[in-house]
Amino acid sequence: MLGLGEFMMMLPLQIAGFLTHKSLWLFLFVALLVSAIGPALAANDPKASDKEIDVVALVSGAIDQTRGKYSYAEMSMLIKRPSWQRESTLKAWTRGREDALIRFIAPVRDAGNALLKQGDRMWTYTPKLNKSIRLPGGMMSQSWAGSDFSYNDMSRSDKWLHDYRLQHVASDTHDGKAVYVIDALPREDAAVVWGKEQLRIREDLVLLDLTYFDQDMQPVRHMQALELGELGGRVMATRLRMRELDKPDQYTELTYRAMDFDVDVPDRTFTLFSLQSGRSR
Repeated sequence: MLGLGEFMMMLPLQIAGFLTHKSLWLFLFVALLVSAIGPALAANDPKASDKEIDVVALVSGAIDQTRGKYSYAEMSMLIKRPSWQRESTLKAWTRGREDALIRFIAPVRDAGNALLKQGDRMWTYTPKLNKSIRLPGGMMSQSWAGSDFSYNDMSRSDKWLHDYRLQHVASDTHDGKAVYVIDALPREDAAVVWGKEQLRIREDLVLLDLTYFDQDMQPVRHMQALELGELGGRVMATRLRMRELDKPDQYTELTYRAMDFDVDVPDRTFTLFSLQSGRSR
């Protein structure tokens, strides 16, 4: 921004000659006003104050924030419907970004039901049938355990990094921290059902919101972090709500009760034997 003296030196003489004494002072006043408020306007412009970010590093960090090299979690799941609700207790183990085992502990009728993920493959196990079933790709978008989460939601790990192009589209703030809005657009060869997914990630790598858009780019599902806290020495979303936007009277909430990171989880945990036997540790 030019100073007032520099501005006057650059003012063409032929223009200054046509200005009356009064109009000259008015002209100078306007120039001084612009020089004073210009920086303030720029500071309040999100685009002007926004900094370049590495979207891949940001999304990678948000994924790793709740997994680590290994992790162990205890959580509850509440399924809310207009005429009923059901709450379950679960335990989960993860290895890196690709492998996970989730097992129902309570109530009694659900205890032992489990989900195993190995890379892109996924199996379910039901004690009543004493049988594990590998899920075909066509079932991945279906409801998991009657909740508003799909099998895809539970298995996605680092698919944002492989199947989507990531683009930083906006910035805002949350509790005094910068928040980055990231559009995840599916690659042409990606086997995904959504037209777009939009993430809101805080600068400390907490995923605050995830919105799913259909092929017409209309929002249809939304996951929101309702509570944040520190578990296992990390700040993370401790209560998450998933809901269908056209069904406002129903939702599913996952609440993390305990979390440990980089714990000693045997590799045999992520096997079909462990899935069926219940021997997770």
